[in-house]
Amino acid sequence: MSQPLAERMRPSTLDNYVGQQHLVGQGAVLRKMIDSGRLSSFILWGPPGVGKTTLARIVATQLACPFFTLSAVTSGVKEVRDVIEKARNSLFFEGKTPILFIDEIHRFNKAQQDSLLSAVENGTIVLVGATTENPSFEVITPLLSRCQVCVLKPLENEDLDALLQRAITEDKELKQRDIHIEEKDNLFRFAGGDARKLLNIIELMCQAEDPGQPVVINNRTVVERLQENPMAYDKNGEMHYDIISAFIKSVRGSDPDAAVYWLARMIEGGEDPKFIARRLLILASEDIGLANPNALLLANACFDAIHKIGWPEGRIILSETTVYLASSPKSNSAYLAVDGALETVRQTGNLPVPLHLRNAPTKLMKNLGYGAEYKYPHDFPGHFVEEQYLPPEMQGRPVWQPQDNPAENKLRDFLRQRWKNRF
Repeated sequence: MSQPLAERMRPSTLDNYVGQQHLVGQGAVLRKMIDSGRLSSFILWGPPGVGKTTLARIVATQLACPFFTLSAVTSGVKEVRDVIEKARNSLFFEGKTPILFIDEIHRFNKAQQDSLLSAVENGTIVLVGATTENPSFEVITPLLSRCQVCVLKPLENEDLDALLQRAITEDKELKQRDIHIEEKDNLFRFAGGDARKLLNIIELMCQAEDPGQPVVINNRTVVERLQENPMAYDKNGEMHYDIISAFIKSVRGSDPDAAVYWLARMIEGGEDPKFIARRLLILASEDIGLANPNALLLANACFDAIHKIGWPEGRIILSETTVYLASSPKSNSAYLAVDGALETVRQTGNLPVPLHLRNAPTKLMKNLGYGAEYKYPHDFPGHFVEEQYLPPEMQGRPVWQPQDNPAENKLRDFLRQRWKNRF
């Protein structure tokens, strides 16, 4: 039986690797590692189908290192220790530090990750992890501090086009087919920056026609074939990113019915409950924020509870939080404030801290005026006194602007009582 097209097209060298030039281009971090032969542990973080596993294998091949793999879905502490022992023996006999590649490393629990620490620290292995989840949440701090995080991006249309041309001109089976590429918009749209998905769609289009018949790929034929075979090009659920997008927008749009429906779609599709809880946590700050600060407390409690409970009971906690967030008043003032402040910082650079706000831990600093004339608010009536807290260049430039909802109107009233000419 023939291998799937995505497997046949898996590149074995960086010259054939598509995308991620910020990591593998000339002068980029992974290219430097390979060129120098000095490899350190790293974690590849990015969406599915952007080349994480392929990149790990290419690194091992080009450095001629022993390569061991584990899947976090099927491996436990025993399997980790066994493979580390094999790597230790390999290091003794071959002299090159083995690479241990762990797919879906975010699924390893703390004990499993702890079992890797010693081998990574003493150089028995170079750890290469792959994850679709934010390592800051899913990888323990001691292990994360020993690894460089490399962020992989969804492939651009130019990358997908290059992969498409390679597939139809270089693959031994596709070269025998009469393939006509008339339009690419829907092909790239359904691929969604995922190389594997793109190749699966192309293979599906070819399988839909008899071997002697031409294969016509245009916007209409792509939609027709995918509607006939809705799961053929994504065995893990094609709508992963579309459904989470619909879920987020339903909560943001204050529609609890729609939000719980999309939640149910994710649950039924086998989505990781921690992924959903994390999105709710972000939503609580980004879209509800100060309009209802309790939303963040509930979302954080949901996130903690999901880590303790998981499926199936976790569905109830997720549903409760989803309904509450969807039914809460909305505000993105905190989100806009910090993004606006970041843009201001980029434009104005490192403005000096006013002297009266500076820390003065030494006598010299006090003599230089650090902290001088600072007004301590608790020494004044109402625990407030007008003071200049921004650099002079920032005076009169508002950062946080309250929005029109009961909670923020109350905050605005409080601030207006104190800052007469602001808010």
